[in-house]
Amino acid sequence: MQIIRDFQFVDPEDRGASAAIGNFDGVHIGHQSVIDLARQACPEAPLGVLTFEPHPREYFAPDAPPFRLMRGNARAHRLEKLGVQKLYELPFNAALAGLTPEEFATNVICKGLGLAHVVIGADFCFGKGRSGTAQDMVQFGQQMGFGVTIAPLMQQSDHVVSSTAIRQALSDGRPRDAAAMLGHWHRIEGEVIGGEQRGRELGFPTANMSIEGIHPPKFGVYAVLVDVLDGPHAGSYHGAASVGVRPMFHGEVPNIETFLFDFSGDLYGATLSVGLVEFLRPEMTFDGLDALIAQMTEDCDRACKILAAT
Repeated sequence: MQIIRDFQFVDPEDRGASAAIGNFDGVHIGHQSVIDLARQACPEAPLGVLTFEPHPREYFAPDAPPFRLMRGNARAHRLEKLGVQKLYELPFNAALAGLTPEEFATNVICKGLGLAHVVIGADFCFGKGRSGTAQDMVQFGQQMGFGVTIAPLMQQSDHVVSSTAIRQALSDGRPRDAAAMLGHWHRIEGEVIGGEQRGRELGFPTANMSIEGIHPPKFGVYAVLVDVLDGPHAGSYHGAASVGVRPMFHGEVPNIETFLFDFSGDLYGATLSVGLVEFLRPEMTFDGLDALIAQMTEDCDRACKILAAT
């Protein structure tokens, strides 16, 4: 997949794509349907996605609590799996935010990227102050010569599938409900960083990853499916992970610590994708290390049985 970040200098061979437009946080089943419509609208054209980095909400409220379901690199990884050939990941800055709806359609979609067709959600807003609507985009497309498809909102039982609903499911400790809306396990992706090696001392060596900048799921212990994406140990594993601040050891900065079953090796610097399958229990403190080890053993036994049946 090709990633293009400058809409003002696009090679002629990178023009003419059929692209879905949006933030695609989580790349849930609603997002996937929009991408499918872009594929169907112009089967002969390259399949593209037009999105933004940082997320516009991050740009306008940089001090707000983290809300993203995935970082940009994880989003790109997921989009590539869906067959996206061109990812237009435009820097969201003051210049882009200041474009009127017509200027966005003219300078970015038409003259800049040269898109042949765009697919947007029914609730899509664009341009300065989010003043442009999906119907405005249809009008601009007619005037400027690019096709426009408006995708209906995706519903599941009695609610609309949305990143907001997925965040709520994760906050409640309901990863299976989140997965039903995502169409895949919710995954936390990142580089393994150095820790305090307490897990190793307790007989449960863990791979530690930061969750900075993403919406934290409910703190506690999970059964997880783990993909090691690079390095000598690349592959898929079962495991158990703890998300939170480690109250037993008076931690303050949330992270995720993952224990891989039947694994031996060094994962420092490797990129892991940790899929949350089932919430096992909340974070707890214990009377001593023996009680903690006993609970960790029980957690891993439960996780093994759950994952074997998944």
